[in-house]
Amino acid sequence: MLKKERKEGEGSKPAVKKQIQFADQKQEFNKRPTKIGRRSLSRSISQSSTDSYSSAASYTDSSDDETSPRDKQQKNSKGNGDFCIKNIKQADFGRREIEIAEQEMPALMALRKRAQGEKPLAGAKVVGCTHITAQTAVLMETLSALGAQCRWAACNIYSTQNEVAAALAEGGFSVFAWKGESEDDFWWCIDRCVNLEGWQPNMILDDGGDLTHWIYKKYPNMFKKIKGIVEESVTGVHRLYQLSKAGKLCVPAMNVNDSVTKQKFDNLYCCRESILDGLKRTTDVMFGGKQVVVCGYGEVGKGCCAALKAMGSIVYVTEIDPICALQACMDGFRMVKLNEVIRQVDIVITCTGNKNVVVRESLDRMKNGCIVCNMGHSNTEIDVASLRTPELTWERVRSQVDHVIWPDGKRIVLLAEGRLLNLSCSTVPTFVLSITATTQALALIELYNAPEGRYKQDVYLLPKKMDEYVASLHLPTFDAHLTELTDEQAKYLGLNKNGPFKPNYYRY
Repeated sequence: MLKKERKEGEGSKPAVKKQIQFADQKQEFNKRPTKIGRRSLSRSISQSSTDSYSSAASYTDSSDDETSPRDKQQKNSKGNGDFCIKNIKQADFGRREIEIAEQEMPALMALRKRAQGEKPLAGAKVVGCTHITAQTAVLMETLSALGAQCRWAACNIYSTQNEVAAALAEGGFSVFAWKGESEDDFWWCIDRCVNLEGWQPNMILDDGGDLTHWIYKKYPNMFKKIKGIVEESVTGVHRLYQLSKAGKLCVPAMNVNDSVTKQKFDNLYCCRESILDGLKRTTDVMFGGKQVVVCGYGEVGKGCCAALKAMGSIVYVTEIDPICALQACMDGFRMVKLNEVIRQVDIVITCTGNKNVVVRESLDRMKNGCIVCNMGHSNTEIDVASLRTPELTWERVRSQVDHVIWPDGKRIVLLAEGRLLNLSCSTVPTFVLSITATTQALALIELYNAPEGRYKQDVYLLPKKMDEYVASLHLPTFDAHLTELTDEQAKYLGLNKNGPFKPNYYRY
C-alpha cells in the first residue's frame, strides 16, 4: 500500500488539479538505539521526511538472525548480489506468497497478458519506494514484463515481507529492504536503490514522497532527467504540490491518491477490513461494547468506523471538516472533541494525515489499558516522541506491541510505535491492492509514453476514463455484467457509449 499517509485521509486538498490526456483522446485528461558507527545519510532531507521516522530500532522475532543485512554478503542462485535483504534463503516461501497474490490481482495479470507483447515500458528505468509485499511484487513483475527495469526500496520500516523481498532478489530485482530497518537503514536503502554508477532512473513510483525528496535534494541533476513521477499517498501528493507551488517541480507528476479507484477502494474498503485484522492480531481485543474514538472521517476513517460499528463497538469521531463531520453524524456516529472522551475510550485510532493529533496531554489522560494506534501513512499523528522520557517505562509485549507505563502504574498499549497499523502489524486485502497497483501501472505507462509537451512541470489528476478502465478489469472476478446504453440513451445523457460516464466533478 511508513511515512506519511493518510492513506486515506481528510483535510483540504490542493487547490489546482489538472486532468491528464490519453494518447487516443483529444481532451486532457524509550528510545531505542540504531547501530553505531554508521554515519546517517541524512536526518533532515525535509521536515516532512524527518517527521516520518523515529530513531527507534525495530524488534524482530527472537528466531531471526540479528546480523544486519548491511553486514552480509548475499548472492542469488545466478550470482547476482545487487540487493540487500534479510535472507535470500527465504525466496521459495516468498515465491509461493506471490503466486497466491497473483490469483487475487486479476487486473494486473490481465494487463501483463495484454500488453506484454507491446512492451510499453521498454527502456523505462523505474525506481520505486513502496511497501514491499506480495502485492507489490506482482506489480514489480508486471512492470518488468512490460519492459521496465526496476530498483526498489521500502517506504515503511516495518511493512516489508522478508520472504517476498528474497523472492524478488532471487528473481533478479534490485531490492533494498527488510522488516525492522532503523532510520539510518531506511535512508541507506533508498540511496543504494538510487545511487548506482551508470544507472539513471527516468521514472519514480513513490508512496509518501521520501524517495522523490531524496533524489530532489541529494541528486538534483538526476531529478531533472526524470520523465515522470507517480505518487499514491496523500502525504506524497501534498509534498508534490508544495514543490509545484514553489516552482521547484521540474518534472510532471501524477496524483494517484485522488483517483476514484484509490480513494473509494484502497482507502475505504481496504481499511474497513484491515483495521480489525491489525487490532486483533496485536492485542486479541474483543470489539463488542468497546468505546473507540476515530480521529478523522475521510475514506480511511469511514472504513474504520463502519467495521468497528459492525462489530458492536461504540464509536466516536473527531473531525475538522464540517462536511465530513456531517457525514459521520448522518451515519450514526457521535461527533466529539478528543478531550471530551479521552478518559473513557478503550481504543484511539488516528487517520487524518496530520501531525500531533494525539499529544502527550491526551496520552496522560487515557485510562489504563487504552490501545493507541494509527491508520494514517506516517507516525506523526501520535506524539510518540513525547513518550520517550525518563519517567515513562517502555515494555515490549510482542512484535509491534509496547506497553508505555506511567509512574503510577497506568499503562497504554501502543501499536507499531505509532506507524501505519495494518501494513506494520497485519496484512491488507490483495484484491483491493490490485486496483491501486493497476492504476499505478497505467499511470507509469501514460507518463512514459506521452509525447513531449503533453505534460508540463506540474501535478496532474488521473483521467476518469482510466478509473473506469481499472474498475472494468476487476468486474469479471464477480461475474458482473454491465448494462450498455442504447444510442438513444447515450444521446439523451450526452455521453459516449463507452464512457466516461461521470463528469470530473462527480462525487461517488
